[in-house]
Amino acid sequence: MQENQTTLLQTLEAHFGHRAFLEGQEEPIQAILAGDDTLIIMPTGGGKSLCYQLPALMQEGITLVVSPLIALMKDQVD
Repeated sequence: MQENQTTLLQTLEAHFGHRAFLEGQEEPIQAILAGDDTLIIMPTGGGKSLCYQLPALMQEGITLVVSPLIALMKDQVD
């Protein structure tokens, strides 16, 4: 696990310029990399995008992200 965490942090810094994860990011990233189906619910600005972008960089294949855009837009207005 330590080696995997080191690789994650190296990739995070190399591609995004960050040296650490925000609270709540590392666990879903680890789950995605382990092949687990993952649902992430975080507030706007909570760092959701990195939770799929980083695994997408580290794995081959297609990454499918489902985002409830209408609900998100409504939430921003309310």
